[in-house]
Amino acid sequence: MSRRVVVTGMGAITPVGNSTEAFWNSLKEKKVGIAPISVFDTTEYKAKVAAEVKDFDPKAYMDPKAAKRMERFSQFAVAASKEALEDAGISMEQEDPYRIGVSVGSGIGSLQAVERECRKLFEKGPSRVNPLLVPMMISNMAAGNVAIQFGLKGKCINVVTACATGTHCIGEAFRSIQYGEADVMVAGGTEASITPIGVAGFTALTALSTSEDPMRASIPFDKERDGFVMGEGSGIVVLEELEHAKARGAHIYAELIGYGATCDAYHITSPAEDGSGAAKAMEMAIADGGIAPEEVDYVNAHGTSTHHNDLFETKAIKLALGDHAYHVHINSTKSMIGHLLGAAGGVEFIACVKSIEEGFVHATAGLEIDDEECDLDYTKGEGVAADIRCAISNSLGFGGHNASLLVKRYED
Repeated sequence: MSRRVVVTGMGAITPVGNSTEAFWNSLKEKKVGIAPISVFDTTEYKAKVAAEVKDFDPKAYMDPKAAKRMERFSQFAVAASKEALEDAGISMEQEDPYRIGVSVGSGIGSLQAVERECRKLFEKGPSRVNPLLVPMMISNMAAGNVAIQFGLKGKCINVVTACATGTHCIGEAFRSIQYGEADVMVAGGTEASITPIGVAGFTALTALSTSEDPMRASIPFDKERDGFVMGEGSGIVVLEELEHAKARGAHIYAELIGYGATCDAYHITSPAEDGSGAAKAMEMAIADGGIAPEEVDYVNAHGTSTHHNDLFETKAIKLALGDHAYHVHINSTKSMIGHLLGAAGGVEFIACVKSIEEGFVHATAGLEIDDEECDLDYTKGEGVAADIRCAISNSLGFGGHNASLLVKRYED
């Protein structure tokens, strides 16, 4: 008998706010966090805008010495985890640390460290490379640092599936609790890749928008979309076994009931053109949750604003939900915060939980010009009040990775 899993805490560091409340309020207000890139000179770059995290001071979340030994992606994860654990009211003195695990992923790790130390290597030789390069750079260090900071000694993993990382991490944490490996999991994603090589690499792939207008750069499902906008940040949730949460009187935001994961096995960057892989992930999450497709009220789409993704994801939603696809609320959080790569699934899952809690579906900001091939309800214009009982969060990653989470209103 698998155990029930609930969400008891949330934390967010995003381009539109450095807390869950600030992030959610910005989504409701259609606040776009995209602006010209400030961290390096973009004169020679085709992509000029990004969604940077603003006013982030790591020392507000951790000891300055610890912060110094962490790269930006790890700092974001620790900051969001601190908020999530405090929100959940977890007191480590009263817990068995071996029953609390971490499932926090990063798609890339630290490109900043690589750039910095490669420069030293080429200019000054191998003896000048920082001894901490490797432990600061590798992507599992976000999970490791979260565990170290908060004394979490249970299962500690880092699922790396590009842009599906955050969703897979939450899904695998959910399974870990369902099957008794942990009672509590700190789960989600983190990323900080707005660097010269990061932007140059995605631009060379022709994946990034070249629009210089922040309001017309990340425009999922819009006929004029021309690529995604790089974002950064972290989204972390505390998942907990239901009886454990009830025993300590925790506030329960929602219940996670389904997880589906598939691979297109088709192409290294493009999703399968018929949407079959992503559809199957949604179908598996729905079956796992024991509900009918018609019970899905809302889909937080991967919605990257690339031509292929939005078209193929639209097909996937139709395949998974049938005629009901035309009656479901859909939106893309990336319209305001850009694409947080490995962190996207974490912050978008939080948006789903808040939509259930507040009965509100935020708008897909910037969506103005309808695309005949994208003909579903993408919450164009303004956000809408709606009774959301069941929501799906989708993530699709380079390599063909598809992941879907099904979260519903908690009912005793």
